[in-house]
Amino acid sequence: MQAIWIGLTNLRRMFRRRANIFFVFVFPMLLILVLGATFGGGARARLGVVVGRAGPLSNALIRQLERTSGIRIEHVASDSALLTLVERGNLAGGLEIPAGYDSAVAVGRTAIVRFLGRPGTTAQQLGQVVRSAVAKQAELLGAARFAVAQHSATSVQTGLSQARGVSAKVPRVSVRLGTVGTALFPKSLGQFDEGAWTELLLFMFLTAMTGSVAFIEVRRLGLHRRMLATPTPPAAVVAGETLGRMLIGIVQALVIIFGSALLFGVHWGQPLGAAAIVVLFALVASGFGILVGTLFRNEQQATGLSLLLGLGLAALGGCMVPLELFSHTMKIVAHFTPHAWANDAFTKLIGNGASVGAILPQLAVLAGYAVVLLAVATWRLRRILAASPAPA
Repeated sequence: MQAIWIGLTNLRRMFRRRANIFFVFVFPMLLILVLGATFGGGARARLGVVVGRAGPLSNALIRQLERTSGIRIEHVASDSALLTLVERGNLAGGLEIPAGYDSAVAVGRTAIVRFLGRPGTTAQQLGQVVRSAVAKQAELLGAARFAVAQHSATSVQTGLSQARGVSAKVPRVSVRLGTVGTALFPKSLGQFDEGAWTELLLFMFLTAMTGSVAFIEVRRLGLHRRMLATPTPPAAVVAGETLGRMLIGIVQALVIIFGSALLFGVHWGQPLGAAAIVVLFALVASGFGILVGTLFRNEQQATGLSLLLGLGLAALGGCMVPLELFSHTMKIVAHFTPHAWANDAFTKLIGNGASVGAILPQLAVLAGYAVVLLAVATWRLRRILAASPAPA
């Protein structure tokens, strides 16, 4: 019971600092939003459109673009506003349809349609979509003018209607996309899924590591010596410190899991599997945090090493760049970190819809990390408590 009160006291101490509320709970959610919006596969490219003078042909071109999957059309008031939005990255690209577009193409004259895009793959792909839409309309207009020239249509609009009717009867060419071998990323992954679990692992570990600073502060203030002066045994102090850091990690994980599910629609897979990963990774992170807290005497030293280990191991373990993009050698190196095993478990659980039985190897490795780290951290903490002089 004494260990539980010590653990709850550590949890309450964390909530007392307002900065902790932001960095432990709010900041991870903001990063999930940014990563999902930037790199998530479910986002649609935003194409801004400026129409000088709306007409049947320009409207038909816009409707064709609207029917294209993966694109969202946004109407912009002026060319200058469109240029500003594209330059700032608010739009993936821009399309300027001149005022005389309908009248020019109806009589066979050239009409210049401008596409604006920033350097990058997204703008290049969007530009190809726009060119394809313009080329398709040009083919229909060519067929319409041919019908007028052959006197089978009285006007371009009539010929255009005839061309569309004939075009609808032409057999379509179907294209099937397939992946040879194993796909890097499961198709079932949502836009925010991978960003959610990688940020969960990153911040759980980072919070536990930076918690070593608070642990050193407790030692420096002599709180452990005062607890030992009471009937509290050393084992209760050790268990309480471990429990406190584990509770902080679990509370943080619950906020991220439920918050991302509510705000971004992240599906965390089988609840039992997600809970097992969170609990075991919280134990691993707690062991690391307590061990670092026993190795240094001042907060400055612990802060530097905590940030280095927290960010370094997260980057190496696939929390900043997906493990799927690592080379074969780097994947082997990455699996010396607990983050890589936790990432593998979440990939199976969320990406492939696996059950807890399919992630037992990853859970076993995380349990091994937790046992070793907590054993070493407990040994170090017991030595420090034993060497602490009794209070006067």
